[in-house]
Amino acid sequence: MDLTDTPNDIRDEDEEPPDFEEWDDPEAVLKGGPIRERMLDVMLQVREPTKVAAIAKRADCDTETARDYLEWFAEMGIVREIEGRPIQYERNESYRKWRRVEQIREEYSDEELVETLSETMDTIADYRERFDADSPDDVSLTDADSGTTVEERWEALSEWATLERRAELLDAARRDESTSGGSVGRIDA
Repeated sequence: MDLTDTPNDIRDEDEEPPDFEEWDDPEAVLKGGPIRERMLDVMLQVREPTKVAAIAKRADCDTETARDYLEWFAEMGIVREIEGRPIQYERNESYRKWRRVEQIREEYSDEELVETLSETMDTIADYRERFDADSPDDVSLTDADSGTTVEERWEALSEWATLERRAELLDAARRDESTSGGSVGRIDA
């Protein structure tokens, strides 16, 4: 038998093939779900002040419904309302950071937090030594003496910056610290 041959006994002869016409439209499945969840998903992705109509379009709902949810989200601190004509909304970074710290607290035990933070800090220390700098922002991508390509440096510096943010969040979770007042504090290795 050839590898591309189908064995005769793979399908029951009495079995009817599926009726693909009865299946849900994939677009509908992907856009389905409660409006509140779609609105929240959209707002957590928004990176700049955005008009209500644009948010409603992305969440696949009408503008008035979007406005109601956005006002509610603003009251809860999930988004910020930007006054003006037209009114715009943006995600609240403090809320997003608080939410991430809470997720980390639920995901890790105290021991796992300390272990993960320690491993992360060790890797950060390696990057500091490798680039002879305290921060990825202190390193030039175009340093000709580095012996690496710009792409390699970009990748390494991006990973380093991500590890710095991760360490800040892990440390905030470890300290059981609220981050609602702004950015998570910098930690030293």
